[in-house]
Amino acid sequence: MTTHVASVDWSFTETPMASSASSHLLSRDVIVGPQQGAVHTELAVGALAPGGWLQRHFHSFEEALYVLAGELIVEIDGNTHRLAAGDYTFMPVGVWHTLGNAGSEQTRWMSVNTPVRLAPDAGRRDTFFAPEPFDLDALAARAARPPFGDPRLRYVGHYDGTPPQAEALALTDPARGRRPAGRDTALVVYSGISVKMLVDRVFGADLLTMFTVDYEPGGAAQVHDHPFEEAYFFLDGEIEAELDGTIHTIRAGDVVFAGVGATHGFFNSGSGRVRWIETQAPQPPERHSYRWVDHWRRFETDAG
Repeated sequence: MTTHVASVDWSFTETPMASSASSHLLSRDVIVGPQQGAVHTELAVGALAPGGWLQRHFHSFEEALYVLAGELIVEIDGNTHRLAAGDYTFMPVGVWHTLGNAGSEQTRWMSVNTPVRLAPDAGRRDTFFAPEPFDLDALAARAARPPFGDPRLRYVGHYDGTPPQAEALALTDPARGRRPAGRDTALVVYSGISVKMLVDRVFGADLLTMFTVDYEPGGAAQVHDHPFEEAYFFLDGEIEAELDGTIHTIRAGDVVFAGVGATHGFFNSGSGRVRWIETQAPQPPERHSYRWVDHWRRFETDAG
């Protein structure tokens, strides 16, 4: 089965791609894709230097983006937002969007798309750019912080991560007048793990998911596999990962990929909390998303 472990080296941003009609001062590096054994997943990191931009365009694939540092101007579906670290956005198939950096510092992000992008020699295209000249000043003039909490807001959200579970689950404010919460804002908590969905069917995605995962000290996900691909982008802490029987120590700045059928488990045996962004492609089925190794191992020696 296919697994992959690597560390993100941001030095690639020191030499942006050559400027063209479609981009300026843009850097992008694919960290999980076909070369790492992925079939459905392309995980990448990107950056725009001050004054950089990516021309208005749309794709024949879905894409989700999580801002890691700096301020990123995103225009999507006719709305222009100033995004900061902890913000995320989703680009559905065929929806116009553009990126820009009108600030004084580099902006960085992690993105995932599925299906994987077509190779330059594929003989067909999956990304289509607008013909008009790009105007970063005009884009910046329209940009504002997203109106989080406005039910009309689409394709943009914010989440920094979950505090310790005892704090996250405590109810200290009055029952009446409490900020509304439902399945769209729910926190899934189990075995010392907190999961907050960011991009999923509720958010408008059909082909991929993206979410944050926080581990308490002692938190564990036992060894299992899936009928879909997963990628993990580590933000904080240190954790022990078992990938197809091999033990790895994973730290902030590392990336892990687990292909279909690749067994994997994560164990926080340290004293600190751990946080990562996780992606899945294709989206998990309604049933049989997990296959726990220990549940099935007994049948290898016991027929019943």
